Amino acid sequence: MRVNRWIGALFAVGSTCFAVGPFPGYVHLVGSAADGVTFFVGSIFFTSAAALQLLTTPRGDRGNWFASLIQFAGTLLFNLSTFDAMNEALDTAAENRLVWAPDSFGSICFLVASGIAYAVVRESGDRAAWRIAVLNLLGSVAFGISAVASYIVPETGSELDLAASNLTTVVGALCFLAGGLLLMRSPDPDESPAVAVADAPRRADAGL
Repeated sequence: MRVNRWIGALFAVGSTCFAVGPFPGYVHLVGSAADGVTFFVGSIFFTSAAALQLLTTPRGDRGNWFASLIQFAGTLLFNLSTFDAMNEALDTAAENRLVWAPDSFGSICFLVASGIAYAVVRESGDRAAWRIAVLNLLGSVAFGISAVASYIVPETGSELDLAASNLTTVVGALCFLAGGLLLMRSPDPDESPAVAVADAPRRADAGL
């Protein structure tokens, strides 16, 4: 299987987990523990995709390599937040410290990585790469909004806006899913005579 197809497929599976997890009907069906596992599994697929992308992005391509590195760091932070979220023994203070903090910093990493990737591909003239970059940037913005909305208000012990957090998580995940599916159809650099342009789709997904 081509590298792009692997990366796109891993991102697509992870995105699907994050799109399904926030639905109230899902958590009522499987329970909060299984719902937490769904998010954690999704974060593992994100990290696997980001690691493969980082390993296959040449260091000489500094902009995209840094975007891939920042994205990988963001996925590791999501690993931490989703893992701690599975622990139902957390009290409100612990949840704020162990879940929200890495979730917010992970979202910042996604935003920075997506912004770098979009800036790199904007002038390439490759429409497929541009669409992937835009989808990933929109997904990162949605995840950032979700992180803010999920902040635990100390006075009430509840999320700032749970409905907004769930909605923007789903929107972001769907954007990433669409980007991953487009990436799966993109040729690897060595499969196209126009190497400089054909490499853009894989690199454009550095923003996840």
